[in-house]
Amino acid sequence: MVVNARMKKVIFLVWLLMVPAGMWFTYHTYPPNFSGQWLDLIAFLLLTLVVASMPMVINNTPIFLIQWVSLATFLSFGLFVEMVFAQAAVIVLLLKLRIQKDQLFRLPLNFIMFFLVSLISGAVYYLLGGKTGPELISNPHAIWLAATYAVLNYFLNQVIVSFYLYFIYKSKGSYFGKDFIVETITTLITLPLGIVLYMLYNQGGLLPLLLVGIPFVSLSIIFNLYYSSEKVNAYLQQAAEIGHQMAERLEVNGVLDLLIEKLSEMLPVDYGFIFDVVNEDELHLVRSIKGKCKELPLNMPRIKKNEGISGYVWSKGKAHLYSTSKQWKRYSTGYIPSDAESVLAVPIVRNKKVIGVVMLASKRKRAYEKYQLMIVDILCSYFAVAMENAKHYEITKMQSEHCALTKLYNYRYFEKLLTEEFNKLYQFERRVLSLIILDIDHFKAVNDTYGHQSGNEILIELADRLSKIVGSRGTVARYGGEEFVVLLPEGNKEEAYQMAEMIRQAIANWPFTLQESLELKQHQVKITASIGVATAPEDAEDPLALVRHADRALYVGAKRAGRNRVAEYSSC
Repeated sequence: MVVNARMKKVIFLVWLLMVPAGMWFTYHTYPPNFSGQWLDLIAFLLLTLVVASMPMVINNTPIFLIQWVSLATFLSFGLFVEMVFAQAAVIVLLLKLRIQKDQLFRLPLNFIMFFLVSLISGAVYYLLGGKTGPELISNPHAIWLAATYAVLNYFLNQVIVSFYLYFIYKSKGSYFGKDFIVETITTLITLPLGIVLYMLYNQGGLLPLLLVGIPFVSLSIIFNLYYSSEKVNAYLQQAAEIGHQMAERLEVNGVLDLLIEKLSEMLPVDYGFIFDVVNEDELHLVRSIKGKCKELPLNMPRIKKNEGISGYVWSKGKAHLYSTSKQWKRYSTGYIPSDAESVLAVPIVRNKKVIGVVMLASKRKRAYEKYQLMIVDILCSYFAVAMENAKHYEITKMQSEHCALTKLYNYRYFEKLLTEEFNKLYQFERRVLSLIILDIDHFKAVNDTYGHQSGNEILIELADRLSKIVGSRGTVARYGGEEFVVLLPEGNKEEAYQMAEMIRQAIANWPFTLQESLELKQHQVKITASIGVATAPEDAEDPLALVRHADRALYVGAKRAGRNRVAEYSSC
């Protein structure tokens, strides 16, 4: 959630006008109730700061169990002392959360919230007849007043937080989520304990404070550890789901894109890089992001082993985490921008061999935790398996769809593509579709004269010429034997005829070079081709008809007419 610069200035201005003057007003209106109890004050302050230093972060919202200490402080020393301790707790909390410079506005924002909560709930308590240092054991009315103060304090806190989320952070999500439920439950549990703490302190001094305070601090630690483990479990579950998603991707680029996308969603990633090990001696950048959306150029220098952060991770085969730029600047090879601070680098390992490196960077200091390093390591394991599967699939797919000799698409792929293009014609996504079929004239004589290997050389060179002539305007495939087809989406009959004539001339006017003929010496061979052209929907209404009519134009209009010519299909 982003807060604009104008709002940040308003927050600082409101704090400057409200909190210092409000603290002065509180001190004179509700003066502190202590005389020489400095040791007691220090003990309560330390307890407050210790609890504040152990927040739970749920859905990016910090929750800390300080209500019970604040209640005991308020009942013991009055509103002003509780207010000062609350402000100190805010400082410790935000230091613990390691807020960055662009988040410093949260300090006055929280000062304002805690000041208002303390002032209003304390003022209501005093207006209802409440006093500092009440005798709770023999006075049920005082207990009800203390409970009223505690409930009002919590209610005001929730109202102000929801106001902040809606008007300052512009959050549209539901406020009554998991963090609200957790904070409400912990408040209900700990506030009665705050009353007990006050009663014991009021009866026995600092020793009960120590005896009761230690279990309370332990409770905060237990809650913190519990929700930290729950957060790790949530990350692990998310990593498993991402692993399944990567396994379902059958293309290398799809797996790469998914990993980058999911890492950017899970972690604070401003810059990300995926390197691939090439020829066992250097890393090549295959994917990168900047600002979670823009790709960085991939034509950067390759990295050797022990060179830069990624090269070092590759060499050692171990993940590394850097919290600030001072820790990694001297190792950088120029991939990580100068405004980055935190860096996380993890090797991609498959069969105990490093096959790549993932490197993430954030502009925030201490943006990554050690458990996040573990999560990325797990994702890299899933990624390595998914990449291997995708590469095998792509190789298998290419072999099943391409001619092994000419590397052109084969008949199976052409048949599928032709059906897809006709479906587009039926759905009016295509206006016209043309097909060119060519057959090499007297190809058997070439094989008989120079050998089948020389015939293969001609087929390979012809495939190369066809690919260059057609380019991106259509698809070239080997139809079988010495026959080739060219499919031209959105190519009308005139355009198809012109391309067919260009192909015919490129075959007839430039001889083919044979490197391995039967005579064991280089030969220049001239060949020709007969070509047929048909167009849909003008000449055909289905795929088989288009192929049949182009083939008819080839044999009737070109072959029988003397070969080395282009013929259009005609129904006449």
